[in-house]
Amino acid sequence: MDWEPANKNVLPMPRIDAHQHFWKFDPVRDSWINEEMSVIQRDFLPADLQPVLQQNGLDGCVVVQSDQTEMENEFQLSNAAGFNFIKGVVGWIDLQSDDIEDRLAHYHGFNKMKGFRHVLQGEKDRALMLKPAFMNGISKLQQFDFTYDILIFPDQLKYAAELVAAFPDQKFVIDHIAKPNIKDHVAGTWKEDIAALAGFENVYCKISGMVTEAAWKGWTKDDFTPYMDTVVEAFKTNRIMFGSDWPVCLVAASYGEVLEIVTDYFDNFSENEKEKIFGQNAVQFYNL
Repeated sequence: MDWEPANKNVLPMPRIDAHQHFWKFDPVRDSWINEEMSVIQRDFLPADLQPVLQQNGLDGCVVVQSDQTEMENEFQLSNAAGFNFIKGVVGWIDLQSDDIEDRLAHYHGFNKMKGFRHVLQGEKDRALMLKPAFMNGISKLQQFDFTYDILIFPDQLKYAAELVAAFPDQKFVIDHIAKPNIKDHVAGTWKEDIAALAGFENVYCKISGMVTEAAWKGWTKDDFTPYMDTVVEAFKTNRIMFGSDWPVCLVAASYGEVLEIVTDYFDNFSENEKEKIFGQNAVQFYNL
């Protein structure tokens, strides 16, 4: 899936979905997809997403891991090799492993492998990211030009600030605006903690995953405005990127609805700012 510039002399900035997933559904492995989420208890593959991106004017995407094994990397790299619209892969690697450097060197050989993620939000040890072994793994990423996606809940934002402070030259991005409690319209310390984290210039933020933190059947666009206000105020438009979180978003909204929430919010921003949020920042961050 290639984009064709309207003016052949000027290559437009592609529109990128910076966060989505593929899987072949396995009820045991994917037990996090419970009965309440039955709409996504099935396979979601590149051929399912391609027409959705086309219908919504997106040119490409970044696929992010949902299973914490290296088999996941093979699966997603295979998907990316078969479909040109998949511009990058954020995989999983055991950052605490003794052979972390060898594994990173291995994945450095795959052009579409852009970075890694660990599901920190699900860890009993809320400060796992600050363990010496974990931080050792993070310290090895930059030499291979890999990014790191931080998937956390608000209670972990303070630990994330310590993590990113220790590696000022490493590129980090906060997934899903760190999942504030949109459903109950509660921010708590999230607003202050997000602002503190944004003070580190090496940290970006994905405006993604919001609808699943809202009331699935009763959200309105206004529910998300104060949270986007906070993120934009903190990160400005040069460190924000759009992500759909498809197909997880389908438990609460269609792809088009998710996109519309964000496009409507940024409607009065400049064309340059919109190009950054819906493509340029993702291209720059992930080296697409």
